[in-house]
Amino acid sequence: MASPAAAEEAPSPVPVPQVEGPVPGTPPGDPESDDIEKTYPFFASTEKLAAYGYVEEEFFISGTAGVYEGGETVSEHPYATRIVVRRPKRDVRSNGTALLEWQNVSAGYDLDALWAPSAEHIMRSGYTWVGVSAQDVGVSRLAEWSRTRYGGLDVTDGGTVGNDELSYDVFSQAAQAVRTGEAGVVGRVEIDNVLAIGASQSAGRMTVYYNEVLPSIEPVFDGYGFMVGTAPQGDRPEPVFQVNSETDAAWNPSPPDDTGAFRLWEVAGAAHSGWAGRHAREGVEKRDLGGQTEFDCTEPPFSRVPLQHALNASYDHLDAWTRKGTPPPTAERMTRTEQGRLARDEDGFALGGIRLSQVEVPTALNTGANAPAADGETNRFCVLFGTHAPYSEEKLAELYPTRGEYIRSVTKVDNRNVRDGYITRRDAAANRHDAVWSGIGG
Repeated sequence: MASPAAAEEAPSPVPVPQVEGPVPGTPPGDPESDDIEKTYPFFASTEKLAAYGYVEEEFFISGTAGVYEGGETVSEHPYATRIVVRRPKRDVRSNGTALLEWQNVSAGYDLDALWAPSAEHIMRSGYTWVGVSAQDVGVSRLAEWSRTRYGGLDVTDGGTVGNDELSYDVFSQAAQAVRTGEAGVVGRVEIDNVLAIGASQSAGRMTVYYNEVLPSIEPVFDGYGFMVGTAPQGDRPEPVFQVNSETDAAWNPSPPDDTGAFRLWEVAGAAHSGWAGRHAREGVEKRDLGGQTEFDCTEPPFSRVPLQHALNASYDHLDAWTRKGTPPPTAERMTRTEQGRLARDEDGFALGGIRLSQVEVPTALNTGANAPAADGETNRFCVLFGTHAPYSEEKLAELYPTRGEYIRSVTKVDNRNVRDGYITRRDAAANRHDAVWSGIGG
């Protein structure tokens, strides 16, 4: 936290970085080409952006970032990194809000963890999404992937600054570039609300940013979304929204209470890293990494409970909270035993929390728990994937004697969750569509 002396000083303004771009090159291309125009952005989206009136552009940003100790800047260093912008082509399609995602690097490369499963909602709602490469692991991997395109990027001042100490100012300055529209970084779209979002490891970095850096600088974010990870308790004016899966809830035996500036949702049956994200990234991982990693887990991996439905609703609530002061709905915490463990029913489902139709009207056992079945660095990620064990046809026929009964049950739960504000109407409609065409019942 900031020292008393630092707290008495006026917060430092966040400078606008230098912006270069849009950087030429679109897929398909060759990352190893010596011609930058024949390369393309790493993990360029495979979504049909044009169908939503969206464009994707990459920019290089550079400037000077500080190292913080005790709430004070103790040294300053040059940096250069990239941001990826996916935005409406025309301002009329924009809702005026930017979602600035701190790219996750747990896998060893930049991962747009929150864009991938929510891309459709982000685009149909008119958000501008911006991915920020703030950490050395991601930036160094970019340079390995395409030396021509990314060889000039560096967030370590030539290796003299470790522990991603520059990442906080990099993130702030990226937001400032978006807020000011520097060098056409958001085209002709006008942005008047900037929300910081990050998942898992990125949420942890943002927690440090919130607690230790924000007291010293002028805020550039209107609100914060901490997803499947840690979060501060919202003791600043800017709202904090935390959405955790069942996996994350199991790691937190004593979740905090909601306050006037803090909301926490816990989603039963959902995994820290579930099926939706893996499925959404399949195309880019095959194109840019040569394929998707396979895992050897004790249970069938990747919960199908759509955590992104709660995430989609949370973005809309956070937007309204920061614009109008309208707080999001509260949600029941998951049920815990006296020992702090998640309580489960006789079928294996966790109790309490936000209960989506995939849990309340199940066609499979989905949980947030799993474990490695074999040693290996890769398999350690099994603990994040949850489980998905489909029911047999006999059990489905027993549970849902008619198709109409199954569809009505799904619709009833989804209507309740829409009313309570936990999912959007469009996601409820998608669930009903899936139920109608599932063939389940009768």
